[in-house]
Amino acid sequence: MVLIKKMQVQGYEHVVEGIDQESGLHCFVAIHDSSLGPALGGVRIYPYNSPQDALNDVLRLAKGMTYKSAAITTGLGGGKSVIIANPRKDKSEALWHAFSEVLNSLGGNYIAAEDVGSSIEDMNILRLKTPYVAASDSEKSSGDPSRFTARGVYRGLQAVAQKLWNHRSLAGRRVAIQGLGNVGAKLADILFWEGAELILTDTDEPKLKELALLYGAKTVPPAHFMEVPCDVLCPCALGAILNEETIPQLRCLAIAGAANNQLRTSEDGWPLLERNILYAPDYIINSGGVINAAAEYHPGGYDPKASREKVDDIFDTLSLIFERSEKENKPTNLIADELAESNLKNLVGKRTTPIIFH
Repeated sequence: MVLIKKMQVQGYEHVVEGIDQESGLHCFVAIHDSSLGPALGGVRIYPYNSPQDALNDVLRLAKGMTYKSAAITTGLGGGKSVIIANPRKDKSEALWHAFSEVLNSLGGNYIAAEDVGSSIEDMNILRLKTPYVAASDSEKSSGDPSRFTARGVYRGLQAVAQKLWNHRSLAGRRVAIQGLGNVGAKLADILFWEGAELILTDTDEPKLKELALLYGAKTVPPAHFMEVPCDVLCPCALGAILNEETIPQLRCLAIAGAANNQLRTSEDGWPLLERNILYAPDYIINSGGVINAAAEYHPGGYDPKASREKVDDIFDTLSLIFERSEKENKPTNLIADELAESNLKNLVGKRTTPIIFH
């Protein structure tokens, strides 16, 4: 039997811890804000050093999802879940069935999807025991969100190019991508055909060599990624890479990538502004996957073409943020936060019809 413990955390609507000795499950689920609709957020599986580290991460990620969903008006709220485990060794049907009990206890106030360490196949298993799952392979679902996330990052890169060089093309521009997972690899493919000069890095050396050969790309060791000379740096791995230690190392004109929570703190946006490095706020540029998952709950049902059109709006949203940042001399991440907070306060994009889970 899964032990589900409710936790009181200031500023969060619901936080629960789930433990099941038999399956090895130890998880946290956080719902930060559901004023615009039920919370949606991925299931991150990671071998955290301690339960406190896992709790800190889920709280940070859940709040980020609130701002993301509010800024891009998905009609959903912000939540996240983390499972303390090694995704390469510890995943099992029993683990997912135990986790489904935690989801069911929340009654649809939190909707799970894939994230770092989890997959579409995992969501398919999870869906056998709970309806509160998005981005699975079911007939009415949206499937793998990574192509939409990659498309959104590409549109964000076009907005960066428009701002820096007054045209959208990335042809001939040096773009450095950190992380060649589902999103990073798809982004590399898009940019190769665009004519960009790619610089790649990943901790998976065989994959790095394979894609470097495929795209005629240069490679750089992961430890030296932040200092690589390039036009645009694209972080597509884990977060908190932009901080007081790394920002002085940067040799790029812009940062625009798919990773979540790239800034260690919101204050880290200021030195980027002072160095005149254009930053595409992560939860705006990487929102394509969430946009696509949220489309499952449109009254008319899921339509990939409608998702594509809304993902393409990322270009306009970032262009507006860049303009306001320049006009107000304020970091782009703070402008994005103001946009999200205004939408939350005024209930812009609030869901007007309840979700019917199948």
